[in-house]
Amino acid sequence: MIISIKDLGKVYKNGQIEVEALRNVDVNIDKEEFVAIMGPSGSGKSTLMNIIGCLDKSTTGEYWLDGVNISTLNETELARVRNRKIGFVFQSFNLLPRITALQNVELPMIYAGVGAKERRKRAMLALERVGLEKRVHHKPNEMSGGQKQRVAIARSLVNSPAIILADEPTGNLDSTAGEEIMTVFQDLNREGVTIVLVTHEPDIAEHTKRVLRFKDGMLRSDEIVQNPLDARSVLSQYKEEA
Repeated sequence: MIISIKDLGKVYKNGQIEVEALRNVDVNIDKEEFVAIMGPSGSGKSTLMNIIGCLDKSTTGEYWLDGVNISTLNETELARVRNRKIGFVFQSFNLLPRITALQNVELPMIYAGVGAKERRKRAMLALERVGLEKRVHHKPNEMSGGQKQRVAIARSLVNSPAIILADEPTGNLDSTAGEEIMTVFQDLNREGVTIVLVTHEPDIAEHTKRVLRFKDGMLRSDEIVQNPLDARSVLSQYKEEA
């Protein structure tokens, strides 16, 4: 088991007012799963994502990631876990505009203290995994939105994280580019990468293997996707219709 969440609660205080963002959440995620988290605004999914990503801490309950009790860690320890155990992919790509794809992918390894030669080797391999070996020296403004997101995915892979946490990764992309990104995620998952994806798009969630739905801070349903959409097949259909 890679993620174990037990009786998790999160309360935000605004003066005298308390807002209960999460209540009594119990979730287990195994290695090599591909899970979507869904819910309307205010449902608690963003709060849960922040806790899973070690960007915030719960008020009550426990969160274990890859055998580590995250609930007990201080800020310095949380930062170390974020860099070593979690690969982040964001809707807005979060690439530095003045450096190349290769240099963007190297960044997490700089923070992890990896030597220059090893950094370049790992970054090149990661870019090859997402099909961008011919774009390594291009800067973000020389790439499409889908290519930028693939750089971001490559960057998330380089420290061999326990999980990849993707927050609305197709939100800024057109349908074709979105399917290309889901193809990359499905390929990585088949290779054994554990992926947790936050989305508000039902068709994107249908590419995953399991969907957790939140409402009013509570986990309302936990469903297996019986026949996940194959992104390559959808892409082929788009090309036929074009």
